[in-house]
Amino acid sequence: MMAMASRNALLKNLTLILSRKYTSRTQVISGTSVELPSCHGKSLEQSDYKRWDNGGGMFHNSACIDHTALIENGAIVHSNCTIAKDVQIGSGTVIGSSTSIGESTTIGYNVVLSNCSVGQFCVIHHGVCIGQDGMVNIILQGFGFFIDDKGQVAKKPQMLNVRIGDHVEIGANTCIDRGSWRDTVIGHFTKLDNLVQIGHNVQIGKCCIICGQSGIAGSATFVGNNIYSCRLGDYVTMGGRVAIKDHVLIASKVRLAANSCVTKNITVAGDYAGFPAMPAEEWRRQTVNMRLHFKKGRSL
Repeated sequence: MMAMASRNALLKNLTLILSRKYTSRTQVISGTSVELPSCHGKSLEQSDYKRWDNGGGMFHNSACIDHTALIENGAIVHSNCTIAKDVQIGSGTVIGSSTSIGESTTIGYNVVLSNCSVGQFCVIHHGVCIGQDGMVNIILQGFGFFIDDKGQVAKKPQMLNVRIGDHVEIGANTCIDRGSWRDTVIGHFTKLDNLVQIGHNVQIGKCCIICGQSGIAGSATFVGNNIYSCRLGDYVTMGGRVAIKDHVLIASKVRLAANSCVTKNITVAGDYAGFPAMPAEEWRRQTVNMRLHFKKGRSL
């Protein structure tokens, strides 16, 4: 009799649980109450978002995701995204609306991708941000921020995207801005180190190597009916902390020594160094002559 009463009580409780409409934003997973992210006052599971079976991350119903993709717990894929096969997305990563990620690309933790397409077999390390608005300002005509008639800093919209080629590797905490009048482009097989800044509208060729703390200014300049912005050719190598001024064109197979600053176009392949950047041999001669000059002055 006691067993029958216990069974009836259990069935009654189970019926009550199944019929109840929950409004709580918590979910019990393996015995632990987990707070779910919210979307317009609803938990993601109550809205158009669902939990991805392979990894436990969240995804929007409209996203097109291959069944082999891994979306780790804490990651979220927003609407109209396309995720190809064998993609891996780390915890804390946000894939913004209308972003596409190619086959076998690996994305680390706390990455933010928006307004961009990523090619196949890419590696994006932790903390990378791709597709945000640029912060470079242009006087008179241009994009980004500018000084308006009232003397206040005003913002002009940047509406285009970032295009990342195949086999590209992007180091931790690197930022790549979305385009304003043309897409920002990173060519196939290009490798970016940690803490690199790529401004809006910049176009980088294939097989380039850009070392840490380097920066390439974005924006655009108008000459007649033509618009120019920074462009790097193929097989360009930039040492650490290299700075490239906006509106500069750099030819293919140029190598820039660490701490160089490029202020004008480089049209001939070769090694360059110094501030402003010049052919490396000329920079070495200037450095030696300067040292000799100061040594001679001290000896007198």
